[in-house]
Amino acid sequence: MSNQRSSPVRPLWSRFKTHPLARIGPGLITGVADDDPSGIATYSQAGAQFGLDALWTMPVALPMMVAVQLMCARIGRVTGKGIAANIKEAFHPTVVRTVVALLLITNTLNIAADIAAMGEAAELVTGLNRHAMTLVFTLLSLGLQVLVPYRRYVVFLRWLTLSLLAYVLVLFTVHVPWRQVAWHTLSPHLALNVATVTVLLGVFGTTISPYLFFWQASEEIEDMSLQSNAKPLREDARQAVPELRRIHWDTWTGMFYSDLIGYFIILATAVTLHVAGITQIQTAAQAAEALRPLAGEFASVVFAVGIMAVGLIAVPVLAGSAAYAVSETMSWKASLDAPVLKARGFYGIITLSCLVALSIQYSPITPMQALFWSAVINGVVAVPVVAVIVVLASRRSVMGPFTSHRLTQCVGWLTVIVMGAAVIRMLWPN
Repeated sequence: MSNQRSSPVRPLWSRFKTHPLARIGPGLITGVADDDPSGIATYSQAGAQFGLDALWTMPVALPMMVAVQLMCARIGRVTGKGIAANIKEAFHPTVVRTVVALLLITNTLNIAADIAAMGEAAELVTGLNRHAMTLVFTLLSLGLQVLVPYRRYVVFLRWLTLSLLAYVLVLFTVHVPWRQVAWHTLSPHLALNVATVTVLLGVFGTTISPYLFFWQASEEIEDMSLQSNAKPLREDARQAVPELRRIHWDTWTGMFYSDLIGYFIILATAVTLHVAGITQIQTAAQAAEALRPLAGEFASVVFAVGIMAVGLIAVPVLAGSAAYAVSETMSWKASLDAPVLKARGFYGIITLSCLVALSIQYSPITPMQALFWSAVINGVVAVPVVAVIVVLASRRSVMGPFTSHRLTQCVGWLTVIVMGAAVIRMLWPN
């Protein structure tokens, strides 16, 4: 008989927490939240309206996405403070109050559009009433944020990031002319009329949104608080090399994943809807429904399930980013890992955002109106916020010796110029 003792079997939850995916940082969650249901609708519209000629937008958007999110993550890890807290210290109070107020409004409208899309997708798959399913998704998301500690909830979010692979699976059900795909990605043919510019600017706008800036910086702080010996890099430079390397890898990974999925969504709708002459898509669920007769039941269901799963990531990011921003402005405790009674204001903002968004479903405001106005405000707010982020990331008074790389700053300023031109074109089309 052997004297060796068998190794104990670890509980499933323990193995789940120590899986490599569970250790991926905020960059991946931020990237996936970028492909929220309203973003999926925008990508679907681009693919349906312009076909393969819309594919070039995603490679062009990638470096801008990475540069801005790298600076945000770096600001959070170096200073130990979120974007709003740093703006509050570096600029006039009116600046941070205006930005945060607009962020709260646009995030609430965006949540309304997202949960409406989730309800429609659920109705498509299950046949249940969309308003009832919208209520279920809202309460589920709100309950997870308020009742489950961040260290457990974040593992759930990280595993949900796999749901975006649903849009890759759709491509296996249809014919894809890969040689034409490569050619149109590198050499698109588009007429720069108002309709074209509006949709294409919508694609850029949905990939570079203010709520992502605030979220990633704050989640760096959340992750830092879960490590017993971690301190802001300005206070403990010994951790700088591995931490900045992790941030760089994590952000590039998350943004590339997000950008690639956006590319696949445009491609999937280009080779199905556009080819079939369907050029107008108003919601992500409508895109899933339109796929059914063209790509089969499987593709339609996979597309719809992806909408629901991604929404469960996006809604907490939208509500959480607004809560972080308001709480930092008001000097309230802000942490998803804090008990409710110790962070009442923070959780109050999360709850208020979700419930107001839910109430919009029963108001004269349609989800598409909510999406439109959130996109307008996002586009307007993104320009000054990105400019402020570049300034913060380049100031030694804020970052100490850990200012962002000069190339990152240059791409950041290029983003300000591109987004500024987008806003001007959107608000004054003539």
